[in-house]
Amino acid sequence: MIRSLGILSMGMGGKSFTSVKPYSVSAELNNRLKGKVAIVTASTDGIGYAIAKRLGNEGASVVICSRKENNVQKAVNELRKEGITVEGVACHVGNAEQRKKLFDIANDKFGGLDILVSNAAVNPGVSPVLETDENVWDKIFEINVKSSWLLAKEAYPNLVKRGGGSIVFISSIAGYQPMSPLGAYSVSKTTLLGLTKAIANEVVTDNIRVNCVAPGIVATKFASAITSSEAAKEQSLSIVPMQRFGKPSEIAAAVAFLASNDASYVTGETIVVAGGAHAHL
Repeated sequence: MIRSLGILSMGMGGKSFTSVKPYSVSAELNNRLKGKVAIVTASTDGIGYAIAKRLGNEGASVVICSRKENNVQKAVNELRKEGITVEGVACHVGNAEQRKKLFDIANDKFGGLDILVSNAAVNPGVSPVLETDENVWDKIFEINVKSSWLLAKEAYPNLVKRGGGSIVFISSIAGYQPMSPLGAYSVSKTTLLGLTKAIANEVVTDNIRVNCVAPGIVATKFASAITSSEAAKEQSLSIVPMQRFGKPSEIAAAVAFLASNDASYVTGETIVVAGGAHAHL
C-alpha cells in the first residue's frame, strides 16, 4: 500500500514546507499484526475503511460492518482483491443483536478477537448546544458514546480469552475544540477521551490496552459539510497550522500503531492526528 501525498503548504508565519512526504508500508510492517483478529465498526467507507485496510495489510484478519448490506459486500470485495482476509456483516451498533453478530463472526470465522476499533458515529443535527433538540442529543450519545461503551464491554471477555488485546476508540479534534454548530457531537467526542482512561485503568491487569485516536478534519463524506465549499474549507482550515485536510490513511496509521506491539507500553492515551490543531482540554 503506497500513499504519495507530498503537498507543499503554507505553515505558520507564511513559511512553506512539505507537509507530507511519499511513504509506504514497509516490509517490516506487513506482518506486524499477523495472526491478530480485528473488528472495525463503520468500516465500509472513509476513515473506518482505511483502518480496516491498514490492519489487513499488516496481517490482521478483519471483520467490517456498516448499516447497509450493499456497502458491506462492496467493501469486502474490494479488500479481498487486495489479499486481505476479511468478513463483513450489516450492523447498526445501537442494536444489541447486530453487535453480537460481529463477535460471533470473529470467533466462528477467525477463532477469537484481539483488536476492537470503535469508529461508528452520527451527527443527525446541526445546531448550537443549547438549541439542540433532545432527541438529537440522545441519538448522538446513544451511538457515539453508549454504543462505544457497549462494544468495549462486549469485547472484553473475548479479549481476556486471548490473553489480552487492544481497544481503540475514534474521537475527534472536536473533542478538544468544540466546533460550532456541532456542539453535541463535540461533547460526545470529549466523552470518549474520559471513557478511554476509565476503561484502560480497569483492564490493564488483563493485558488489555485501551487508547484513542482524535482525527483532525479529514476529507470524507461524513465531514463534507465542513470541507466541500470554499467558504467552509477556509473556515475549517483556520485552526489547522498545516493548512490541509487529513487523509483517512493517516488516521489508519495511528490506529495500526496503537493496535500493535509497538505500542505495548501505551494505554489510556489519545493520539491527536490533526495537522497541528490545538488539542488541550
